[in-house]
Amino acid sequence: MDITNAVALVTGANRGLGRHLAEQLTQRGAKVYAAARDPRTVDLPGVVPLHLDVTDHDSVARAAAAAGDVTLLINNAGSATGTNLLTGDLAGVRTEMETHYFGTLAVTRAFAPVIEANGGGAILNVLSVLSWLHPGGAGAYAAAKAAEWGQTNAVRDLLAPRGIQVSALHVGYMDTDMAAHIPADQKIAPDLVATIALDGIAEGRDEIIADEVTRAVKAGLAG
Repeated sequence: MDITNAVALVTGANRGLGRHLAEQLTQRGAKVYAAARDPRTVDLPGVVPLHLDVTDHDSVARAAAAAGDVTLLINNAGSATGTNLLTGDLAGVRTEMETHYFGTLAVTRAFAPVIEANGGGAILNVLSVLSWLHPGGAGAYAAAKAAEWGQTNAVRDLLAPRGIQVSALHVGYMDTDMAAHIPADQKIAPDLVATIALDGIAEGRDEIIADEVTRAVKAGLAG
């Protein structure tokens, strides 16, 4: 995909990886809608702040109506409740699924017709190494990311005939607020991940793996 001429919408663009993606997209020449639950928290120059709560279907519909020129959708918004699957509050488990699975699906369903009407384009879903690796301590998050991975693969088949490329970004811990409790030497810089992700979209790759940890986990799946 030619990112230079893209009109992109990034969910969760007010901080972390989403902010880096929005910033680098503008640097590459794209028009960018920087979506967040509170658009007042978007402080990037050159972007269009947009209200979007992926768990609120009315909010998703309003965003799709307001951003009718989108050709690239990046589903980045996320949550990390740390809920234990056996002992934690089920509301926390539901939050993970509502955000990562149903939220991603709702935004994709709303924007796929928009992208198709604009001549086709691409969708990137920001996933995780925990799409494939499921430690008990991150069970709710990992289950939601595994479900989102399955969704990504199925939607890719459905949208390919409509001229829409669907890619998945898999990455381990990034140096963002969400992973503040992880030692620094175990994290990758989010600006580097953003560069890898956008290069992968430009090259048309189905799966984009951002770090060696994730690459090793994928290689060991058959075992």
